[in-house]
Amino acid sequence: MSDFEDLFKYVEEIADQARRRLQAWTGAREATPTDATPTPFTRHGTGRVDLDSVRSAADLAPYIDHTLLKPEAREEDVVKVAEEARRYGFATVCVNSSHVATVARILAGSSTVPIAVVGFPLGAALSSAKAFEAREAIAAGAREIDMVVNIGALRAKDHIAVFLDIAAVVEASRPYPVKVILETTLLTRDEKVFACLLSKSAGAAFVKTSTGFSSGGATVEDVELMRSTVGDGVGVKASGGVRSSEDAMNMLRAGANRLGASASVAIVTGQVSTAKY
Repeated sequence: MSDFEDLFKYVEEIADQARRRLQAWTGAREATPTDATPTPFTRHGTGRVDLDSVRSAADLAPYIDHTLLKPEAREEDVVKVAEEARRYGFATVCVNSSHVATVARILAGSSTVPIAVVGFPLGAALSSAKAFEAREAIAAGAREIDMVVNIGALRAKDHIAVFLDIAAVVEASRPYPVKVILETTLLTRDEKVFACLLSKSAGAAFVKTSTGFSSGGATVEDVELMRSTVGDGVGVKASGGVRSSEDAMNMLRAGANRLGASASVAIVTGQVSTAKY
């Protein structure tokens, strides 16, 4: 048996322990949320992108989550981003949960949907708080949830806690898909692999590189590692430092099928953003 197969078996054992703990807490004998497969994506799936379909910078738009997560963002800033997303045909608009209702109103009737971030940007909130925020965001109109993993628990090798944290948000978000932000710049290679496998086992639809608020963003190497770990059944989102169409294509070639960017308009119009975030 290969090292990777041994690792996958270990993660499945962790998942089974977590499921039993959930059942003990709830007294339920029915299937728990962690028994389920991720909510399928209706747009482009979760596997690698057919690069032949991306013939120009404008063709990148359906793979981009147009993002505004700055704490100083005003309502007029959020409105501008949502209107840009509608104009250019971006996949989503990713905002803090307090702005979801505004985004949902502007995107109504379009193919672009709102994302809310949860436990952002530290990932250190209680799992129950993350689940509550996800439910409230969905009630406000969010149709995807991007949660931050409990980085401290992951680094402490408390894999059951990590699994349960993700599973709580996955359950709270049903039937909508959840992306798990790993904050890869803070993790070792092994921790990234564990985070990907735990996310997959807990029912996440995507794994995502970064918040954009830490010391680094997406790298080709991390995206390649994440894709090789989760396979085609879970998506990979590259976020943080994607500022040009060249950056975007490099991430798609590495295995990403979703891109998080605040420089989305520059990307699809063939420009290079000088923004630091």
